[in-house]
Amino acid sequence: MQPISRRRFVQFAGSTLATLGLSQSNFLQQAESHSKVLAKSTSRKVALLVGINDYKSSPLQGCLSDVELQHHLLQYGFGFNKADIHTLTNSQATRENILQAFDEYLIKQAKPDDVVMFHFSGHGSRIADPDPVFISLFDSTNLNGTLVPIDALLPPGYPQQGGQVKDIMGHTLFLLMASVKSENFTAVLDSCFSGGATREFRVRSREGGRNIQVLPAEKAYQENLLSKLNLKRQDFIKRYRKGVAKGVVLAATNPNQLAADAQLNGFYAGAFTYLLTQYLWQKTNTPETAISYLRQQIPEKYNQTPIFEAKAGSGNEKQPIYFISNPSVSADAVITAVTGNQATLWLGGVDVGNVDTGTVFTVVNGSGKVICQSREGLEGKGIVQGVLKEGALLRKVG
Repeated sequence: MQPISRRRFVQFAGSTLATLGLSQSNFLQQAESHSKVLAKSTSRKVALLVGINDYKSSPLQGCLSDVELQHHLLQYGFGFNKADIHTLTNSQATRENILQAFDEYLIKQAKPDDVVMFHFSGHGSRIADPDPVFISLFDSTNLNGTLVPIDALLPPGYPQQGGQVKDIMGHTLFLLMASVKSENFTAVLDSCFSGGATREFRVRSREGGRNIQVLPAEKAYQENLLSKLNLKRQDFIKRYRKGVAKGVVLAATNPNQLAADAQLNGFYAGAFTYLLTQYLWQKTNTPETAISYLRQQIPEKYNQTPIFEAKAGSGNEKQPIYFISNPSVSADAVITAVTGNQATLWLGGVDVGNVDTGTVFTVVNGSGKVICQSREGLEGKGIVQGVLKEGALLRKVG
C-alpha cells in the first residue's frame, strides 16, 4: 500500500493529524496478537486511556466502550499490569486532568525501554491558531486540530460570537509525546475535526472555526514544555514538520474525514477502536495487512479511512503494534471474573452478533469451557465447566 505523498497530505493540513506533524502517512494500523505478551522482560508497560461521552452539547455514546475495549486488550492481551493502565472518563477528563495525567504517568514514570500508550476517544475540533506552525498551500484558514476535553465548552452566543475554549492543541500533544523518554510510544486517536450527525451514527466532532481561539494558558503550557525539552522554537518547528514526535500514531480517519461513534450489536463504540481491538485479539501481522483488513471492514456509510504514521526515519512502521513483539495465541474472549460456577466474559475478539444463549467457549491451550447464558453489549455471563480463573483466554466453538 503506497504512503500518502507530502503534497497530498498538505491538502489536509489543519486536522489533528496535521497538527501532530504527520506527513508521509502509510495507511494505519498494525497488529500484534494476543495474550500475556512481554515487550522485554525488564520493561514496564504503562497506558493512559481517555474517553468522554458526557459533553454538554453533542454528547457521544461509545467513548467509554472504547476505553473498556483498550483496557481489556492491554491487560489480558498484551500483558499490561492493571495498576499501570490509567483511565480518565467523562467528568474526570478535564483539560487540566488530562495534561496532569499525561505528565504524571507517561512522562515522569516511563523509562527509555518501557512501552507507553495513550488513547483518546472523544470530540475533536478545529480552532484558530494565532501562531501557526503548519501552513497549508491549499487551506488558508490556519485552523489547528484539537482534542476536546469535557470542560472545553463553546463560548456563549456561538456561532454569532467567538471566544476561547479549553482545547488541547495538536502542538501540545506533539510536545507531550516528545517529552516521553521511551521511543516505544503509541498514540491512538479516535476523534474527528468537523462535522455533524446522521440518523444512524454520530460523529466525534465539536464545532469550531476562525472565531474560536485557544486559551493563553495552552500556549503558556507549550512554552513550558519547550523549556523542559530545552528546545528552541525554530527547532520545534523543524521537528514538527518532519512528522510525529515519537513512536507511532494510529488515527481513526484521514485528516479530512469524520470518525463514527457507532451503534453496533447492542452497544456503542468507535467504529475504528472496536475493529482495531477485535483484530488485535486475533492477529499477529504487519501494519499494511492490518490496515488493509480494517479498511475493508469499516462500513462505507462511515466514510472513514484509518491511517498511521511513524516517527520519520525510525523504522517504527515495521514494529509490532504497541511495540510488543512476542507472538501469542489468539482468542475470542477472556474471563474477567469467576464466582463459583459463574463466569463473566469480555467478548472483545468475537463478533458478538454470533454469541447467543448456549454458545460454548473452550479454554485456549487448556481444559474447561464456559457456556454462555446471557450477553449485554460486550460482556457475557456463563456457566463454568472445569476449574477456570480470571484471565483465561477462550475460543468460541463453531
